[in-house]
Amino acid sequence: MSPAVRLFAAALAFAAPAALGQAEAWPSRPVKVIVAFTAGGTSDLMARTLGQRLGDKLRQPFIIENRPGAGGNIGTEAAVRAAPDGYTLIVNSVGPMTVNPTLYKNLPYDPLTDLVPIAQIADVPNVLVVHPSTGVKSMEGFVAYARANPGHMNYASTGIGTSSHLSGLMLASRAGFEAVHVPYKGAEALKDLLTGRVQFMFATIPSVIQHIRAGNLTAIAVTSLKRSRSMPDVPTVDESGFPGFEAGSWFGFFAPRGVPREVVERLNRAVNEVLAEKSVDTRLVEEGADPAAGSPERFAEFVRREFEKWRAVVRQSGATVE
Repeated sequence: MSPAVRLFAAALAFAAPAALGQAEAWPSRPVKVIVAFTAGGTSDLMARTLGQRLGDKLRQPFIIENRPGAGGNIGTEAAVRAAPDGYTLIVNSVGPMTVNPTLYKNLPYDPLTDLVPIAQIADVPNVLVVHPSTGVKSMEGFVAYARANPGHMNYASTGIGTSSHLSGLMLASRAGFEAVHVPYKGAEALKDLLTGRVQFMFATIPSVIQHIRAGNLTAIAVTSLKRSRSMPDVPTVDESGFPGFEAGSWFGFFAPRGVPREVVERLNRAVNEVLAEKSVDTRLVEEGADPAAGSPERFAEFVRREFEKWRAVVRQSGATVE
């Protein structure tokens, strides 16, 4: 073995334990968690609920930073450009990760390759809600009402290409009625739904569950294939006459590409342990989320399947954003 080769081998032998030691020491300082949407939304709720318990468990603060805008692209790009050292994470969701790559023509990054899936937090079905003034109580009644009022049905969404938009588009197409899409910026959509300016919306359960309980909105059906733990009495769209209809949201932790594997494994283990805590499980279900858990590999496979599904939906819809 030449001197140069021996020197290189020695350097590798020294570097590997050093790198491992750094990863095992993570976190040794506060961790920033980006949320690509406004405070008070579902992504924010997920990040703050898990962040507080992760901070307690890992003995470093998990600091939430809201970076909203462009359908989640601004916050997502900030995470992509961050140093891959485990001290910048993002709690991201279906839109920025699996819809926007097809919806937006010129994204300067690819979330599927530039971010590393670490741990899924929860599945969050959308729920079809209507304003009580419609008098609608069931999917059968909703479809009948929509068909009887062509040109007078408006539905809100949290933006073009979001799951709330595409869910409405999918149902209108399958049920054979016309409805005008009114996109809003984030939570602003709910305000006009509550005042009756728009008639219906597919919203994440956490964003509307309190209004449903208060009687301000009527829940018609959820978009998961099985009923939500938080609303077990509300049927699915699938069982309400539209087999195979599935268009829910989900949330999970991601890190910039290149993050040490040891950090991924430690954070995944910590997230799964937090989700197994009864107090966290109960709170998430009460807020409208179905807790999820599993390995980074399973989460990565799930994200890839979601991308393929939503790519087909976006292309069929013809929706694009420059």
